[in-house]
Amino acid sequence: MSSDLRDLYQEMILDHNKRPRNYRALECATCHADGYNPLCGDQVTIYLDLEGGVVKDIGFVGSGCAISKASASMMTESLKGKTLAEVEDLFERFHQLVTGEPCKSCERAEAQPHVDLGKLEAFSGVSEYPARVKCATLPWHTLQAALRHEGAPVTTE
Repeated sequence: MSSDLRDLYQEMILDHNKRPRNYRALECATCHADGYNPLCGDQVTIYLDLEGGVVKDIGFVGSGCAISKASASMMTESLKGKTLAEVEDLFERFHQLVTGEPCKSCERAEAQPHVDLGKLEAFSGVSEYPARVKCATLPWHTLQAALRHEGAPVTTE
């Protein structure tokens, strides 16, 4: 990765940390979940308004490090208007990006329209810092708990 691209990605993460998008609780949420990273203290609550299997609206509240807050902010921007299948595909691709682990849905994705990671590519350098992977994935794991209507808070441990 070139240093210019790395600088651009760092700027995007810092901007989303400073001015998080969709930072609000949804009063009309059809599902929500809480997440906690005991390693660094990140806390997040994800709110979703689903309509006909599509993410009509999504928001989050919480506190944490720049990576965690930026990940939640960029996740919410990426998921509006997506179907549940597209949400799952995006989760798998993002998880692969930040962990370097094989993508479980890549074979399935061959038969479906490709979901581009877009701005989420800014997290491509996170895999070099294993302690930060949990920060970046906390909002995503919390999202999955919300979609499954799990009552217990999600932890990264």
